Amino acid sequence: MTPPELDRVADLMRSVAEEAILPRYRQLAEGDVREKTGPKDLVTVADLESEQLLTPALEALLDGSVVLGEEAAEKDPRLFALLDGDAPVWVVDPIDGTSNFVNGGKLFCVMVALVWRGKTRAGVIFDPLAERWVGAEEGGGAWMHGEGPEPRRMQLDAPTSPSEMEGVLSLRFLEDDLRGEVRARADVSVARHVRLGCAGHEYIRLAENRYQFAVHGKNMPWDFTAGTLIHREAGGFHARFDGRPYHPAELDGGLMAAPDEDSWYQLRKVLFGV
Repeated sequence: MTPPELDRVADLMRSVAEEAILPRYRQLAEGDVREKTGPKDLVTVADLESEQLLTPALEALLDGSVVLGEEAAEKDPRLFALLDGDAPVWVVDPIDGTSNFVNGGKLFCVMVALVWRGKTRAGVIFDPLAERWVGAEEGGGAWMHGEGPEPRRMQLDAPTSPSEMEGVLSLRFLEDDLRGEVRARADVSVARHVRLGCAGHEYIRLAENRYQFAVHGKNMPWDFTAGTLIHREAGGFHARFDGRPYHPAELDGGLMAAPDEDSWYQLRKVLFGV
């Protein structure tokens, strides 16, 4: 299986954003937004149309491939089984950061990753407002496109101690006691922590060295397949909280990213006490 050129994937994402997403930015009408599981879990007509456009177009890019889209899986959870099948799977987040999009914020993006035989082989995060994108193929490095005439290779800086790290804490899916404990530890153990509400932008900032770590309590594949590959190809390390490798089909165990394996274990020690 040879992935399509990432330029073709990014061009497709750009086209869909121009058709389905940007015309609705700060223009959503009454009835264009609904809740899924609660007030912080939203879907819009832009999410739905974006996924509807991306699905057949991505399948046409690679013969025999199938699509696991966030909104389709919300209706039919059986689609998660595609990740354990033999066909290459496009994992699609039609709008990552939907709440930001609904509220007129700038931190939203489109994410597409290609998973085959349990591994992420390629990933693209496209930022429609900035007209830039980050892409990676397995073994080919991570590259920023759209900020200049040539792509820029992304490479993480040397690790620092946790006390000098800035990064992301997204803990709302953890149990209450653990969430409070980790946040309290972070308040005194790292330089700064934030939550952007958009995993794609969080992982872009990791690859840009603006952030050094990210902690997330839930592993939905559309949120992390592209970003974890990009982060790894930039030199980073990520694993579930107990040290098990990240796997797109396994949703439990949380996810933590750091500059390398040693700093990952240092960070886990100060945040989780293990």
